[in-house]
Amino acid sequence: MRHSGRGPSELREVSIEPNVSLHAEGSCMIRFGNTHVLCTASLEDRVPPFIRNTGLGWVTAEYGMLPRATDRRNRREATAGRPSGRTAEIQRLIGRSLRACIDRVRLGERQLTIDCDVIQADGGTRCASVTGGWVALRLAIEHMLSSGTIRENPVTDHVAAVSCGIVYGQPVLDLDYAEDSEAETDANFVLTGSGNMVEIQCTAEAAPFSRQQLDSMLALATKGIKELVELQKSALR
Repeated sequence: MRHSGRGPSELREVSIEPNVSLHAEGSCMIRFGNTHVLCTASLEDRVPPFIRNTGLGWVTAEYGMLPRATDRRNRREATAGRPSGRTAEIQRLIGRSLRACIDRVRLGERQLTIDCDVIQADGGTRCASVTGGWVALRLAIEHMLSSGTIRENPVTDHVAAVSCGIVYGQPVLDLDYAEDSEAETDANFVLTGSGNMVEIQCTAEAAPFSRQQLDSMLALATKGIKELVELQKSALR
């Protein structure tokens, strides 16, 4: 039995509240249990220099945690002058994941920046950011379509992410911080709504994991992603 009372294949209580920002083209507040992330999408009529004059659009992401998102205050990275290695790695993951669902020709030569700000952290912040970031992105695309900025929808599929792990020898879905800190294996799965894989991050924190354990975690992640995609759809209705 997990300390939360959840079964091995149960997500935490997840909610997605759309349109929470007055100014952003798309936004949502996503909650995975006690992990809360504000996701906003901002449109700019520019692209990075390496794709100028190609006709292709770009989707990128920035990620950050408020100083008291955790049980002790953390120094703002802005005061340190640069993001930490962890922050940079998560930003790249979010950007890669969301670009996987975009037809960049249809987007045209413009950029969408997805900002993911962790208000409260209890494990799985990167997965919440990818899942909520997709909703903010989709809402921004709807804004662009309704305003006539673009004529065709460039979103090709849903994208969502969820964590899995081996905790006390058992594969479980959607780890909170207490489970993540004790896990023998820690994994994050990014999948599309159609079940294709975007990225898998899987690390043995103690003993190496077996192929059977990896397959078990993938099965749990596939189930969890299906549920998250349904929540994404509900948030857009």
